[in-house]
Amino acid sequence: MFAIADGDGWAIIDTGLETKLTVKLWRNLLEGALRGKPITRVIATHMHPDHIGMVGWLTRRFDCRLWMTRLDYLNCRMLVADTLREAPEDGIRFYRAAGWDEDEIDDYRTQFGSYGKFIHPLPDSFKRIREGDSFAIGDHMWTVVVGSGHSPEHACFYCPDLKLFLSGDQVIPGISSNISVYPTEPDANPMHDWLTSLAHVRDTVPDDVLVLPSHKTAFTGLHARVNDLLEEHYTDFGKLKQALSTPKRAVDVFESLFKRQILGTDLLNMATGECVANLNYLESLGQIKRQRDNNGVDWYQKV
Repeated sequence: MFAIADGDGWAIIDTGLETKLTVKLWRNLLEGALRGKPITRVIATHMHPDHIGMVGWLTRRFDCRLWMTRLDYLNCRMLVADTLREAPEDGIRFYRAAGWDEDEIDDYRTQFGSYGKFIHPLPDSFKRIREGDSFAIGDHMWTVVVGSGHSPEHACFYCPDLKLFLSGDQVIPGISSNISVYPTEPDANPMHDWLTSLAHVRDTVPDDVLVLPSHKTAFTGLHARVNDLLEEHYTDFGKLKQALSTPKRAVDVFESLFKRQILGTDLLNMATGECVANLNYLESLGQIKRQRDNNGVDWYQKV
């Protein structure tokens, strides 16, 4: 979360999950560090619950507007609407194709619809922001730089005057953001979007900025970090192709992409989505092929 002085109040960028603890922390912040001044607007980098969970709480409390990209707002509304729904057959088909066993699919059925669990009811309207928009927050101008892959239309914010870049989850030190395919669009290619938008950030934002990510610590050397992320992904593609010298399912190539053991439904979900993102990318380049067997399981092999 970032608070930027904005006239007589504060513009807030990202808000955290909605939990009892978060509500308590926000009340303490409003009366403490934010000195009782009003929130003028809430700006969301993207749609994930740890960034947008308290948006509705704050915008209603201060009667202010949510600023957000259209694709992320609409996708968030869609996923929140799935809360408490029964798991769809398309989702079961997707994870069975990736190689999940019946116990894992039962866990998926049980946990489906939990996306909105930590999101306060969203505002019913928003102000759209998009790539290249420039607007003032307080005394300084900020420009929107959009990335894609981690979310459909992730907004980052660059201030030339202050030489600051609020990178959200687009560029994080030490780790790469999760890039996943989901059952709603099983043939999506978010990895292509991610690689393209990383290069776009590097080519749009100067290297002499202080980068303030949404996770971990501030850092300098934006261009080097982007280049490291790109190199890391291309290295992973090589490992993945090597592993696919014989046919494998998505769940069979975890060791090629991840350094830790994948345990628990949440990690399994993220790891599967990221594996499929890598596989879809290589398939789009014609470097691997996919074949579905009579049990509905997809098998991948290097061409």
